[in-house]
Amino acid sequence: MNRKLDTTIALKHIDVLERKLIRLKRDILHGLAVMKKSKKIKPSLFGSVRGGDVTEEMIEESKKNLFRKWVTSLE
Repeated sequence: MNRKLDTTIALKHIDVLERKLIRLKRDILHGLAVMKKSKKIKPSLFGSVRGGDVTEEMIEESKKNLFRKWVTSLE
């Protein structure tokens, strides 16, 4: 009788462990599916600007936009 009880308890423990493994696997797979992929680092700016060449005006406008807060705080 005692041996049957031990077997039943062992089977219940195995069942609990199986459920925990299934939940763990689900959580890991869910985490991988939801994980944001980081943007690829561009080695150059080639193809980042529409149209042909970058003009001096485009560079100056970009500088003004980039440093706008810094320049206005000095004025």
